[in-house]
Amino acid sequence: MKNIDKLIQKAEELQANGLVTRQIADELNVSRDTVTWLLTRSRKEEVPPAPKDISVNWSNIGKSAFRLRHIGIALCDMVVDTMSKTDVEADLIVGIGLSGVPLASLMADELELGLSVYHAYNEQNDETQNRGAFSRNFAGIDGKSCIIVDDVITTGSTMKDVIKHLRSAGAKPIAVAVLVDKSGSETISDVPVNSLVRIVRVD
Repeated sequence: MKNIDKLIQKAEELQANGLVTRQIADELNVSRDTVTWLLTRSRKEEVPPAPKDISVNWSNIGKSAFRLRHIGIALCDMVVDTMSKTDVEADLIVGIGLSGVPLASLMADELELGLSVYHAYNEQNDETQNRGAFSRNFAGIDGKSCIIVDDVITTGSTMKDVIKHLRSAGAKPIAVAVLVDKSGSETISDVPVNSLVRIVRVD
């Protein structure tokens, strides 16, 4: 219960600082349903059953540039292996949001590729719309073969948005690289997923 209490406290702090559900979920590396459950529980309301989710805390990696660089090299190795099986070359690394950008920067440097950054929008329920945008301060995506980088895949919805957005702009997503894949997916929208850790529920 101690870890749950810490998550509840952190979710409350983030909400008090003005973050919305999606942002809190991204920061805690949990699903939006889990954030709702944590905040409901903190208010002592009638609490629904706990969602099946796993919180990922990779701060021991993130607080050290040395560790982060080595994780980035490991992800590069996995992606290069995937590309060698398909005989596809990459032009660009796409980092997602706040947590994916440091890894994406290191990977772009290691692989000598361009760097693009995707910002996910906070809250939107319209599944027909792209829920994010590519920063104009980084490399353009038009016609590029792209490796998408993030820290954690929870449900895969953000990754699907990025893949959809890339394809609609004429880019070709060829691989995904993440630290942890909580969705247990080998592919998302027909793009191979490379993760250092893949979590698969057996219950």
